[in-house]
Amino acid sequence: MIYITGDTHSDFSRLTEEKFPIQTEMTKEDYVIICGDFGGVWNYITESMYEKYWLDWLNSRNFTTLFVDGNHENFERLYNYPVEEWHGGKVHKIRDSVFHLMRGEIFDIYNKKIFAFGGARSHDIQDGILNLDEEEKIYEYRKRGAYFRIKDFSWWNLEMPTEEEMKNGIRNLEKVDYKVDYIISHCCPTSVQAILSGGTFKKDELTDYLQEISEKCEFKKWYFGHYHDYRQINSQFVLLYEDIVPLEFESIWE
Repeated sequence: MIYITGDTHSDFSRLTEEKFPIQTEMTKEDYVIICGDFGGVWNYITESMYEKYWLDWLNSRNFTTLFVDGNHENFERLYNYPVEEWHGGKVHKIRDSVFHLMRGEIFDIYNKKIFAFGGARSHDIQDGILNLDEEEKIYEYRKRGAYFRIKDFSWWNLEMPTEEEMKNGIRNLEKVDYKVDYIISHCCPTSVQAILSGGTFKKDELTDYLQEISEKCEFKKWYFGHYHDYRQINSQFVLLYEDIVPLEFESIWE
């Protein structure tokens, strides 16, 4: 079994047995995939007691937890976890059964090809990015409720993909002739974002990159998070937030 859900932001309560009871029938060969903003690797310098508790808790579940990264991750720490080959693609191993699906990798799970590509541009930085040593400005911004983040503390450049990560995704898709079963990302192609936001969110190099992939690829469904809503855009594109759905659930469009 494979289940998909949206952003968790380090709140994994939706995965308790009370809220997700089918897990009692699952094993480590079953998977829950989080569509970015995992949040379990977030603390400034090292793993906090809070993080350790929840990462160990996830590791103790019957299932295996997989996630693509969002924009709200501590990329400096995330990218320092050990890189391993897993089901045909590269992952960062967070725990024995908690893995970060690296950008542009294709994974073979239950004979299904899954293309993963995390990252997104933050929408909550309208008032800018400050440095950690700008204490007075940080205090002032917080006092007036400004939309800002702090570089290398609550915001990282790697929220957006590098050129090499994007090239890696194209290389891997070329190997399979642009044919996969599923695509998991955090944000979505430019055309889909336009439908969702009515122009509120501007396109960028990542949404354009995903747009190119959506036009070249053959795929059954594309699941993504980031926009904090649940919507079935059409028969292929599914926006998830707090819902947990089986990978091959019946769309209202089918």
